Amino acid sequence: MLKHYHKLAAEAAQHNKTHEQYLLTLLEEEVRSREENTRTNRIRQAHFPTAKTLSQFDFASLPALNKPQVLRLAQGEYLEKAENIVLLGNSGTGKTHIATALGMEACAQGKKVLFHTAAELVNLLTEAQSQYRLSRVEHRLSQVDLLIVDELGYLTLAENGLKLLFSLLSKRHEKKSTMITTNLPFEQWGDIFGDPAMTVALVDRLAHYCHLLEMNGDSYRFKEGLRKKEAAA
Repeated sequence: MLKHYHKLAAEAAQHNKTHEQYLLTLLEEEVRSREENTRTNRIRQAHFPTAKTLSQFDFASLPALNKPQVLRLAQGEYLEKAENIVLLGNSGTGKTHIATALGMEACAQGKKVLFHTAAELVNLLTEAQSQYRLSRVEHRLSQVDLLIVDELGYLTLAENGLKLLFSLLSKRHEKKSTMITTNLPFEQWGDIFGDPAMTVALVDRLAHYCHLLEMNGDSYRFKEGLRKKEAAA
């Protein structure tokens, strides 16, 4: 309010506003500023690798991706229903971009979001276990409105870490939303987790309330690189 009161007072005088109208405008500016600061803090605390928006994504370059479905998800109804999202596609097709953009939309809607690669998340859980604080970390992660697990299936992960990841995702089932990006279809997740029973149980939980975004196609990242080079030239 200290930052804007003088400018708004001058505008109010110029447009012959009443004192009540001026005060209302000042309070609206304060509310807007607080909401923007809160949104900025949520995005910072989410630990996105880079800021990405849906408007920056070239949907035309990836016909396999259902754009209307993505735009519906951006409205955030899936978060209220604790539904999951799986982004499936080969490397470079923009899965992380879309996941980040949907995560930023969730932040704007007042939701608490956390972004980790699968390897980072497994390391976090195994380190917490070794330091006898696993329950505390699991509780914190289970309360996040949207947990984004990026690059599941890209790296081989330790068996114990995968069990901890399975436990965490199971705790979130039907309570909070989880978003996963992966290069492997569900039927190949046995290659990730090894244990058939654990794989079936996890897939069953995730797929129960799941929106699948198929993103197979030519490398979006490669096309974007070419486009930027051509624009620079």
